[in-house]
Formats: sequence, C-alpha cells, structure tokens
Amino acid sequence: MTKKRVAYLGLGIFLPGVANSMHIAEGFLPASWCIVWWAVYLAVLIAGFSRLKQTISEHPNAKLLFAAVAAYVFILSSLKLPSVAGSSSHLTGIALGALLFGASCMSVVGLIVLLFQALLLAHGGLTTLGANGFSMAVCGAFSAVWVFRLLKGVKTPQWLAVGGASFVSNLVIYSCTSAQLAVAFADSTAAFNSNLIKFLSIFAVTQLPLSIIESVFTVLAFQYIQRTNKAEIQELNPNLYETKNSHLPA
Repeated sequence: MTKKRVAYLGLGIFLPGVANSMHIAEGFLPASWCIVWWAVYLAVLIAGFSRLKQTISEHPNAKLLFAAVAAYVFILSSLKLPSVAGSSSHLTGIALGALLFGASCMSVVGLIVLLFQALLLAHGGLTTLGANGFSMAVCGAFSAVWVFRLLKGVKTPQWLAVGGASFVSNLVIYSCTSAQLAVAFADSTAAFNSNLIKFLSIFAVTQLPLSIIESVFTVLAFQYIQRTNKAEIQELNPNLYETKNSHLPA
C-alpha cells in the first residue's frame, strides 16, 4: 500500500480532526502540492495587493469598510458546524467583499484571515495556506463576481444577484478544496474522479443548506451596507447600481 493510499485511508478514519471542511489541515498535503498552490496563490495575491493599494489610495474612506469585510469573513469562516457526514463545515463570507472591492482584493483578506485562523484557532495550516487561500479567496471570490455579472446581465433583481453569487461562491469553494484533495491523493489505486466524488460527498449534504444560509446573510449584510454607506459604495463601485450591463472589477 502506497504512502498516498495510507494518507487517504487515514483521512476517511480520522476526518473530523484532519480536515476542517474547506480548510486543509497542516501537513496534510504533499510538499509538492503545497508549493504549487502557494505559487498560484502568490501570483493572485500580488495583483490583489496592487489593486487594494490603488483602491485605498483613491478612496481613503473605504479603509473601515474593508476592515469590516475582513472581520465578516473571519467570523463566518471561523464558525465550524458539525456535518452529518461526520466532519465539519462552515460559511465563508467571501462573496460580500468580492462584490464591494473586486475579486482580486479578497486574496489579501484570505491571507489575513487564514493566517490568524491557522495560528490562533488551528484551522488549516501554514504550509496549506496557499491551497486554502486559492480555493476560498480566489475561486470563491472570482466565481461570486462572475455569477453576479451573469445574473445582472439578464436583468435579475440586485438582491437575487447578490444571493445567487454568494450561493455559488460557497459551493465553488468547497468543490475546489475537494478537487485539491482528490488530485493530491490520486494514484493507481485511487483515481482522481473517484477521489473527487468521495470528497464532494463528504460535505455535500451539509454544504448545500449552508450555502443557502450564507446567501441570506450576504444579502442582508449587503443591503445594510448599501443603506448606511450608499454614497461611499457608489463612489467605490458605481457598477453595483447599474440596472443592466453591470460589470464588477476583478
């Protein structure tokens, strides 16, 4: 039995302590895959830092809103909920910030949130932060923006476009993490496809209702921010108020 097979078997037996839903635990991914995901994540992170720096420079008043978005992501993604499959799942909060600041900026939020969670809460890890950051703060953020654009393009009401973006974002994040684990432990005895089905099935029953719950939270949070900071948001991202052909920055 190969080392990968042993690790994969261990995941199935000790899943609650090894993988916290969309946070891959420290030391669980092979070193080669940790390097790959860190490299990919860093590429987006550099672009995200540049974009965020430009946004804050042009809109200094957006600092507090960005801090609130980061806190929102940290709180939601820190609340682990038991899964009927025996593991745990959690909300993410990524879609809200992606719609307000742009998808690439959320890579910065992902770094901050995942770093604190790894060091203070033992959620995820430092070597796996690249993989976790890519799934949550890159795939989740960009998918939210793309779905919002798609729904607004067909004249969907804004609240429904925001909720739909959040719903899909949550599912994309957990699907991406499942794919990362599936490819990392794929070998001659466990093909990628079969691994992917197993990992997806672990969280699917719990993640679907959580995606709905998160979409409700995101709509409520967005509407509250819109009411209390309309002028600021309109200056920061005027496309959110267009009734058609809305295009959010990446």
